[in-house]
Amino acid sequence: MSDTPTERPKLSQTDLDALELHRAEPAGKLALHPTKPMATQRDLALAYSPGVAAPVRAIAEDPDAVYDYTSKGNMVGVVSNGTAILGLGNLGAAASKPVMEGKSVLFKRFADIDSFDLEITYTDPEAFIACVKGFGDSFGGINLEDIKSPECFEIERRLREELDIPVFHDDQHGTAIIAAAGLINACHLTNRKFEDIKLVLVGAGAAGLSVLELVKSMGVRDEHVTVVDIEGVVHTGRNDLHDRLRKHARETELRTLDEAVVDADVLLGLSAAGVVKPSMVKSMAADPIIFAMANPTPEIMPDEIKAVRSDAIIATGRSDFPNQVNNVLGFPYIFRGALDVRARTINEEMKLAAARALAELARQDVPDEVNNAYKGKQLKFGRDYIIPAPFDPRLISWVPPYVAKAAIETGVARKPIVDEEAYRHRLASRLDPTAAMQQRISNIIRPEQKRIVFAEGEELSVIRAAHAFQSQGLGKAVLVAREEVARANMKDLGLEDCGLEIWNARLSDRNPDYVDFLYKRLQRKGFLRRDVQRLVNQDRNVFSACMVKFGDADGMVTGVTRHVTTVLKDIRHVLDEAQHTRLMGVSVAMARARTLVIGDTNVTEFPDSEALADIAMGAAEVAQKLGLIPRVAFLSYSSFGNPPGVRTEKIQRAVDILDTRGVAFEYEGEMAADLALNPNHREIYPFSRLTDAANVLVMPAVHSASIATRLLKAAGGATVIEGLLMGLECSVQVARLGASVSDIVNLASMAAFDLTHRKVSVSKS
Repeated sequence: MSDTPTERPKLSQTDLDALELHRAEPAGKLALHPTKPMATQRDLALAYSPGVAAPVRAIAEDPDAVYDYTSKGNMVGVVSNGTAILGLGNLGAAASKPVMEGKSVLFKRFADIDSFDLEITYTDPEAFIACVKGFGDSFGGINLEDIKSPECFEIERRLREELDIPVFHDDQHGTAIIAAAGLINACHLTNRKFEDIKLVLVGAGAAGLSVLELVKSMGVRDEHVTVVDIEGVVHTGRNDLHDRLRKHARETELRTLDEAVVDADVLLGLSAAGVVKPSMVKSMAADPIIFAMANPTPEIMPDEIKAVRSDAIIATGRSDFPNQVNNVLGFPYIFRGALDVRARTINEEMKLAAARALAELARQDVPDEVNNAYKGKQLKFGRDYIIPAPFDPRLISWVPPYVAKAAIETGVARKPIVDEEAYRHRLASRLDPTAAMQQRISNIIRPEQKRIVFAEGEELSVIRAAHAFQSQGLGKAVLVAREEVARANMKDLGLEDCGLEIWNARLSDRNPDYVDFLYKRLQRKGFLRRDVQRLVNQDRNVFSACMVKFGDADGMVTGVTRHVTTVLKDIRHVLDEAQHTRLMGVSVAMARARTLVIGDTNVTEFPDSEALADIAMGAAEVAQKLGLIPRVAFLSYSSFGNPPGVRTEKIQRAVDILDTRGVAFEYEGEMAADLALNPNHREIYPFSRLTDAANVLVMPAVHSASIATRLLKAAGGATVIEGLLMGLECSVQVARLGASVSDIVNLASMAAFDLTHRKVSVSKS
């Protein structure tokens, strides 16, 4: 042994940043938080002694009741012995803990699954199996991780047989499922069938063999597959093969990777950096499909492939290249579906269902949330997008139902999914607090099929939103645009035949009627007829507002390209305020714990007492429409005169005005924000008229409303629907500048939803 100490490699800045993140207090990446209140003696008595005895007895009588009375049904054990950590090798159980904590974080972040990481020191398979079997039933499922091959095969097989819960070795099956999804779409794009493709697998470890077995179950034929490991081609003449690998050996004269890839359609790499050479890629069939998935450095870099083959479809395991084969697309959602039906195992049919679900999702229009995560790049299905992005918010509600359905159909589920559509909505609500509200709105507006005009119909985001609104069955979408421009943009988006109706303001048959109406309305406000004609021809907000005024559309959404003040000025040329109401903006902020309606957020800068009372009534009406029981708080820096101040007097007068109006909802003020949101505020102020925490907040001015709303969104983690417009005679919603597609769809839905709650006489002449 040398006396010279081994010099540690120099750490990169990324390494240093990662160490700092993990070291920061509290150390690590996980913490435990109770899900039930622990604030009073009664809370403790119910949660622990003596109350806990009741669920104990219930579970003793019926073991399946453990799913009803404990967290088992949403709990996964992440288990490793550290014998194959990432690409770093056998570094021991303790060294695997950062990875296992990370895995647990991903379960929670992407599928709202709780988990505990368990690092086991046993490297002997029998001892490891016995250990996991001993605690396995504490969990709803077991995720095995970073266990070396070939031991991992036997460990997973035995635990699947001996435990009555899903056991899933993600290093094997996660990669397999994502790669299979990509291969489905790559074959679709190149007009290939699975049973016809000639496939070469480079790397015969746990992941490689699992990928191979899954694609064979999907139709790839044994005689069309060549496996290459570190010793060369896996053929029947070799005597160094373990049982799992031996069944993929075939009789062949091929001995090297160079020979095997000639005329191959598909090359799957799960081996090591640099083992595939450009000359090999050059010898492959037309439109070669190359998944170079070794991490962190692929078997061959994408630019090396492109230098010799412009027709290749390429995937890697890296996030800095298109088509990343990322396991986070699989394991959270597979376990989510399995846990939700209390599956006894994860079988081949469930894996195939997940792969097909992912392939289908990649073919859908890509949400703005995904494009924003990739620096605004416009992603769409094609050679550079055959696998969904990990940040696609639809994954949680898209993949688990496929998995759950496969579990039910193959008889491994203990619990059925009675209503699949309702199940999808519950899944979406797990990660997005707006989902439940949006679903309620969707259920109301779908039967109505209102006709909503999208004023800025040449904008790409607006076209996509209109298509999403109509294709989801939320109503009929109409674009106001020059048809040739809109059609060209639709073609760029791959939406040529999406069936959207287009109205050209200048060429419309309704143009003369709109001009006559608007000229009578504006002729004494400084407008000549030619000015009005120009407005109708050129201002899409004016034209769209006329469509709604005349009943050619039921509602309108706009604002993506102009500030709300400019938009409102245009629209007010055509539309008046509704009777007995006030024009105002309302935002809805949603977190898991509560939904808050906030007004006025964008119209009246400094409302007086009368205006504040009107805003309270309008915001309470919005809350009622959303299914809330309104409890209105007029917010101030002061609470019930303490500290006193001139600025609080107008708020006190607003409360007095509501007293005279005899409204049918709870209201109180003036109140500080923390007091209004405290459900126990009556302990301090027993005279308060609010029976619980406020859910409608009336701000003293627009600037305070805007600041509060954006703070809730940016620092408080709330999801916010901004600036719902109330008080016009027709249903109009104004998006913020540069709004996302999902924002525009939500506002179009709100425009349709508003129509179901109002009875306004609309002129049709």
